[in-house]
Amino acid sequence: MRSLTIALALALVLPVIALAQAASAPTAGQTQNQNAAASKAVAKRRGAPFRATKEQVKQAQEILKQRGLYTGEVTGRLDPATRAALRKYQQAEGLRVTGTLNRETLEKMKIALTEKQKAG
Repeated sequence: MRSLTIALALALVLPVIALAQAASAPTAGQTQNQNAAASKAVAKRRGAPFRATKEQVKQAQEILKQRGLYTGEVTGRLDPATRAALRKYQQAEGLRVTGTLNRETLEKMKIALTEKQKAG
């Protein structure tokens, strides 16, 4: 009798729990909307990503070559060798070590920023 009572109780309770979970779970559309809103909020806080121009990369590669940190070709591409040289330069100059040609690094190298970079 006791096992029958437990089985009956479970039969009544489990569907109620399943309904409650289904009602509280967001639909696929809601989840997408929430993810999109979260992405926009993060992008708004960070702003647009900083991008160095090909000419700025070339200038940086020349400077890195002069300092003996880069031995590759001056291509204007931020390749792995350039990124490694930038990390060494940033470390030596007390900059944040990112391996990217960011605003701080360009300014330290005395490479002119574009108008768009100045505005951003």
